[in-house]
Amino acid sequence: MLLRNRAVFARGLRICSTHVMKGSVVDAARPISDMSEFRKVFSNAKHIAIITGAGVSAESGVPTFRGENEKWRKWLSQDLATPEAFSRTPSRVWEFYHYRREMALNKKPSAAHLAIAECEARLRKQGRSVVVITQSIDDLHRQAGSKHVLKVHGNLMETRCVSCGHVTVNRRSPICPALKDKGSPDPDVADAQIPVDKLPRCGESDCRGLLRPNVVFFGETLDSHILTKVEKEMETCDLCLVVGTSSIVYPAAMFGPQIASRGVPVAEFNMQITPKSEYFTYHFQGPCGTTLPPALAPHESEVI
Repeated sequence: MLLRNRAVFARGLRICSTHVMKGSVVDAARPISDMSEFRKVFSNAKHIAIITGAGVSAESGVPTFRGENEKWRKWLSQDLATPEAFSRTPSRVWEFYHYRREMALNKKPSAAHLAIAECEARLRKQGRSVVVITQSIDDLHRQAGSKHVLKVHGNLMETRCVSCGHVTVNRRSPICPALKDKGSPDPDVADAQIPVDKLPRCGESDCRGLLRPNVVFFGETLDSHILTKVEKEMETCDLCLVVGTSSIVYPAAMFGPQIASRGVPVAEFNMQITPKSEYFTYHFQGPCGTTLPPALAPHESEVI
């Protein structure tokens, strides 16, 4: 099994690393940027896996955890997205995620989201398949119309009770009265220090436990059921696209290289070269909303 070949996959831990992988997964060669050649491969593919990252949603205006959004107030975003931070300061972490929820709720799918959804719907009619394996925790793939989506890092529009474990879709704005108008990223804004009993609570009868975002914090284990589905898609796809991801968050950073190790063509669409670019067949540089739509547009050989 592809994922179980490496200890990091066996543990399924979400970790971030800027360490470039040593050794070659395939015979590394400089990726090419020939769109016409990619389009020929695309026209023959029957099972396409599209791995997406925060860069796709960034083009919709959703902040990432890096660059200018690396910090929220005076804290590193990555340091707030941990079980330890939620345990110590649930009010601060909920403010952070409330800010991100409100941002995501008010954004529309990017051109890349729409291109992926249109491609999936079109190819389905031809007996071909497209699966989206996304690291994004927003709901924009669903809003765009994608049907087959595997969310490896969870869903910001869901909550999970820390007491009873109940998971529910929650798109309320604000998610609770105490968080109304809270969560500003301004470094001069003080923590709201909301009492725990005023934070989002479980609606299940006889529970009322504290809710948390149903996302995978850094250091937590990814959902084994989702990973099993991802593994199956990795083993059966005959073309892979890696779109808008920095390829430094594991285990998702290894999905593309593992697929490439089977000899399957992998095309990367990103603003810049990443630590995994050398393992891929193609690299198309630029905004995903510009490079992806022509890559996924109907090919002349398609029978619509």
